[in-house]
Amino acid sequence: MIRALTGFATRHAWKVIALWAVVGIGLGILGPMLLGRVTQAQSADFLPSGYDSAAALRIAEEQFGVKPDATTATMLVARADGTPLTAADQQRIERAAAELGRHRVTMPRKEDEPAFLVPDHSQTPRVAPAMLAPDRSFELFAVEFTGNAAEPGVQDVYRTFRDTARTQYTDAGMRTGFTGGLAAVADTEDANRTAATVGGALVVGLIVLLNVLVFRSVLAALVPLLAVTMISGAATGAVAGAAALTGLTLDSGTPGLISVVLLGIGIDYLLFLLFRFREHLRNRPDQPAREAAAQVSARVGTAITSAALTIVAAFATLGTATFGQFRSLGPAIAVAVLVMLLGSLTLMPALLAACGRKLYWPSRSLRRQPRERTATRYGTLLARRPLPLLLAAVAVLAALSAGTLGIRMDYGLGDQTDTPAAATATEISRALPAGVSDPTTVYLTADDGTPLTTARLDGLTRALGAVDGIGRIAPAVLNDTRHAARIDLYLTADPQSQDARDLAAGPVRAAVAAHTPPGTTAHVGGTAATFADISTAVDHDLRIVFPVAAALIGLILLLLLRSLLAPVVLMLSVGLGFAATLGAATLLFQHLLDGPGVSFTLPLVLFLFVVALGTDYNILVTDRIREEMRHPGPPREAVARAVRHSAPAVATAGLVLAGSFATLATTPGTEQVAFALTLGILLSALVLSLVLVPALAALLGRTLWWPLRPTRRSPAPEPAPDRSALRADARVQ
Repeated sequence: MIRALTGFATRHAWKVIALWAVVGIGLGILGPMLLGRVTQAQSADFLPSGYDSAAALRIAEEQFGVKPDATTATMLVARADGTPLTAADQQRIERAAAELGRHRVTMPRKEDEPAFLVPDHSQTPRVAPAMLAPDRSFELFAVEFTGNAAEPGVQDVYRTFRDTARTQYTDAGMRTGFTGGLAAVADTEDANRTAATVGGALVVGLIVLLNVLVFRSVLAALVPLLAVTMISGAATGAVAGAAALTGLTLDSGTPGLISVVLLGIGIDYLLFLLFRFREHLRNRPDQPAREAAAQVSARVGTAITSAALTIVAAFATLGTATFGQFRSLGPAIAVAVLVMLLGSLTLMPALLAACGRKLYWPSRSLRRQPRERTATRYGTLLARRPLPLLLAAVAVLAALSAGTLGIRMDYGLGDQTDTPAAATATEISRALPAGVSDPTTVYLTADDGTPLTTARLDGLTRALGAVDGIGRIAPAVLNDTRHAARIDLYLTADPQSQDARDLAAGPVRAAVAAHTPPGTTAHVGGTAATFADISTAVDHDLRIVFPVAAALIGLILLLLLRSLLAPVVLMLSVGLGFAATLGAATLLFQHLLDGPGVSFTLPLVLFLFVVALGTDYNILVTDRIREEMRHPGPPREAVARAVRHSAPAVATAGLVLAGSFATLATTPGTEQVAFALTLGILLSALVLSLVLVPALAALLGRTLWWPLRPTRRSPAPEPAPDRSALRADARVQ
């Protein structure tokens, strides 16, 4: 199958390239629009219905008309001179707010933008008075928008509304401030737009620079980016289309993660091909480049397929997760990686065949065998002294792994503290409880059909008022049918903090359970309660996903390597790499920076990426070691040759992938993931694949392939380089 695909691609190179260009560009244009329609930013929507906060959200939607796609912001209005609001001021403020609530916010569309590509987010936001500060320093309003807060169009609507409100109140001698979910998202996007652009440019620059330094070629530097861009466009469209057809809802951070993954692994796979293609052309200078491309693609395609299927299998295990954010991430990345695999077996071989030896122009490296390089000297050293290098690698990884002792999970949202939204939240907290703009809410429904009354809820209200940590309780609100009620609780702790989660999951729910009126059912919702439930769901998922993913990856390695011992060696090495990376992240963010802990998504995402992507490099190196051990001679010499040939590819690919992940640091709230993935890939490429695994192979010899051993065969005679043939072939190409 692999040989058939690569062979077809090299025989019909230009047709394959043209097809990918059309598909990649077309789906690349449609993909972002479709992704905006299948993503959501509300974490509570990803919880199974059995969780308390999910049940509360369902009551809010069904009984109180809360829109499932609603996103809110809190507007603060105060006098510009800082004096308390008068009764006349309050009337003017509320009249202006009512006028804003009647004004439809329209978004202009560029003339060259087709309407079907740009969804119309124009809407009339709902503006309602929320609360007056006890010292009358400001009044708060709840502003409700329709749409996903992560969608650029919704953010633009908010920005237009914000600017309109600011202008209107400034003319009246007032000032405004905005906070809450949508305001925080828009502010962080604004604050990080430049950093994200610079980060993306740096990654592209890093890829081009590394390729130029390694291959001394312009085409070899640009072709990987061209190929990955086309494949990524097709993959993004495929993910969005699959999600739309299956009804799968993606987390708002998934598209960005997919882009980084595709850039990293796509460049990796093409680098594997470029290095092996160059090696093949050096050894067979008189062979037509198209034929060489077919042979190299078929040989390396096996390792690439195994590496890609490892990633797909690892992320497929997320289908067993209960937390929907994980469950949607798995299929999305699996589909994207499958598209990248298809491109690696068709578009990339086609590019090799079409470019031929010109791919390495103007370098003359094809005309001579390389001199002894660092990789050659290192391979010789490792084959001669594998045990000291193995012990040194294990010592470093074990020391970093010790950082996992005392690890804590942080369920905060990671919003920036230096944005206008954060400043407004701080101002509000000086006069009101910290949770006033994001209350914890108790929802009750009548089970016996008897209409509810506020008097019937007095006992529960008094019990909640006695809970330490609740700063204020709003009066109970009944729905139109009087069969459901809501009680808003304003916590003194930040709703995103661990204290708020402990309060909502502990004393608040305990008070509700003990004092819920007979004949009613109560549920606790809100940000703090939601993240408390997410904590429970994540702990459950980690216990299931880890062993299932490890078993699937081990099975793929077993089928690829046809050995019982080699997969065990590789799995133990990547497991140690995972522990070392998680330990380093814990040491930095929890201990050195004195943070609340590591992000709750970090262990799972890190496990999948470091184990799956790190196994890619191990597969490439191990596959080459097995190939070299088939030749006569001592096993250690085979290891030295394998390291000499694979070290440049693995090191370059590791640096490119690590650089890709490093750009995630420009996205708010992903600094921990960026650091951990960057370090994890570097450890996987430079320590595990180039030190630990080869050293073990040198020590174990052909026993590594127990119970089977590589069949020894004599190498096919390789003709000496023929400079005249090279020049002739260059003229043909």
